[in-house]
Formats: sequence, C-alpha cells, structure tokens
Amino acid sequence: MLTKRIIPCLDIKNGRTVKGVSFDNLRDAGDPVELAARYSEHGADELTLLDITATLEARATFVQVVEEVAAAISIPFTVGGGISSEQQVELLLSAGADKVSVNTAALLDPGLITRLSNAFGNQCVVVAIDAKLQQGRWEVVSHAGTRPTGLPAIGWARQCCDLGAGEILLTSFTADGTRGGFSLDITGEVARGVSIPVVASGGAGSPAHFFDVFTLAGADAALAAGIFHYGMVSIGQVKAYLKKYGVGVR
Repeated sequence: MLTKRIIPCLDIKNGRTVKGVSFDNLRDAGDPVELAARYSEHGADELTLLDITATLEARATFVQVVEEVAAAISIPFTVGGGISSEQQVELLLSAGADKVSVNTAALLDPGLITRLSNAFGNQCVVVAIDAKLQQGRWEVVSHAGTRPTGLPAIGWARQCCDLGAGEILLTSFTADGTRGGFSLDITGEVARGVSIPVVASGGAGSPAHFFDVFTLAGADAALAAGIFHYGMVSIGQVKAYLKKYGVGVR
C-alpha cells in the first residue's frame, strides 16, 4: 500500500513565510529556511514553497531562498510561483528544487505542461489548480485567486493529466485558511478523475481532516500551512492519529 504524504507549505512573500485566509489578510509566520529545517527534522514527507505574489508582481521565484532551503533539508521539495519557462525551471532545479509547480502560466499556455514534462520528466511537473465554489460548481481561478477563468476544475485537471503533468496540487480557494476541513467533494472528484497523484490543499484544521481527505476523498497527499506554522498541531501528531486509524504513513 502506498503511504500518504504530509506536506507543510511555506507561502513566501518578500523572503518571509506568510499565511492568510483565501490568499488574503496575510500575516508573518517566520523565516522559511528555519521552518523548512524544522519540518524536515520533524517528519514531513515533502515541502512546498510557493512564492505567492510572483505572478501578480511579474517577478521570478526567489531563487536564493530555494538554495538556502535545499541546503537545510533532507526531503524533497516543490517550488512554485511565477514559473513560465523552461529556463526558470532549469534554474530552480539547479538551485536544489526537486519539482516545480505551475499555475497561471499553464492556464495561459497549456503547452507549457508538455514542454516541461518532455524536458525534465513528468515527475518534476506539478500543476497547481486553485478551485473556487461558484454557484454550486467548482471553477478554476487564476492570478492568486483574483481572476475567474470559467473552467471547471475537474475538466482542467483531466486536461493537465493528458498534457503530461506528474501531479496535481488542488487548492480549495473556498476553504483556504478556514481550518474547517478540506473540500472533500472536489478533491474526491479530481482524485477519481485523473491517473496521477493529487495533493489536497486548503482547510486543514485537525488530524481528523487529514484522515477524511485520505479515506473519503482519496487524496494521495495533504498539504497544510497555518496549523503547522502556529503550532496548533504537529506533523507527528497528525501521523500518529492516521496510524491509529489505519492510514499508512511513513
């Protein structure tokens, strides 16, 4: 049985880790290198670093942070934010990242997914999908949640899979930062609808929420930020809870 992965997420703005609600009202959560090292030591399976304002501000992901994190941890990590070219990916992988995450750029140019997959291998290519519940349907939003696209989330996820993505990072914009639980409906629909791993994101507030997203929605991994950054629950506590109730974790 494949074990489920627990992935802390570091949202980076101006070189600092921040956290908000539905991508807004951001507050400082600490130094990303220190947090990354702590999570690596405390049992995280992977890390995700997202430069959350890179697309809006039309600037590249902060490569220096990537290099420092790579030197400080011993687990794989994914980097995203403003990535739109093979050259940027090559730079980030050279800086120590294991995978890259593309979002808005893939929506603007879906062929980017195929080009990156062909150049670096699909295991390196994560497509991040931000989904928002709009009048009863889950729609993809872009530019850090500021623009509706009209695309159904499940349809875009399937297209990304067909284009060569190796993994989907599905964030519920609606649940993000609420700590009320993952959006099990859209997560389950995407997990059942694609043949690649799906990472659930947005809404984690307790160990039980991780259990639900793994057992009820079928996610392969679950990502969280605020509950780990502010010490509400530890990775060890989440894994102990999952083991207690029969979910395979490392």
